[in-house]
Amino acid sequence: MTPEQSVVATAIHSWKLQIDRADTFFSGLTDAQLQHEVAPGKNRLIYLYGHFIAVHDAMFPLLGFGPRTFPELDKPFLTEADDRSADLPSSAELKRAWDHVHSRLLVEFENLSAAEWVGKHTIVSAEDFAKNPLRNRLSVLFSRTVHVGYHLGQCVLAPK
Repeated sequence: MTPEQSVVATAIHSWKLQIDRADTFFSGLTDAQLQHEVAPGKNRLIYLYGHFIAVHDAMFPLLGFGPRTFPELDKPFLTEADDRSADLPSSAELKRAWDHVHSRLLVEFENLSAAEWVGKHTIVSAEDFAKNPLRNRLSVLFSRTVHVGYHLGQCVLAPK
């Protein structure tokens, strides 16, 4: 394995660890527990569950993997704050979406070469990428992995 391949493999491994931790956490919750807030007046666990799915689904076009599968999750989980009166998908629907998005992402991740990982993502222009080549696919993977860890840290504070 080349050093470049090792860096990519490490990044994907870190992603898998965080996704597995989050999956274990959310899969172990009842529908009632998913309604708990991470802190008084803050997001509910179900909101963060859907938030992860929406953010990760948005990675498909960002990384050049094709269209999103669940754009309807943007409004309740990205563009609007947690709304206790909103009609959200059930935990079973969210679990199916979670499994679909993450299994599809993993296939795409593992099909990219190290050179493709350090290529530009789709929302950076060629000119901006030439100025800052760190605006690449690998940086997106790193930032989304950290994002999972950040919110998962919040989740574990919620009462059981």
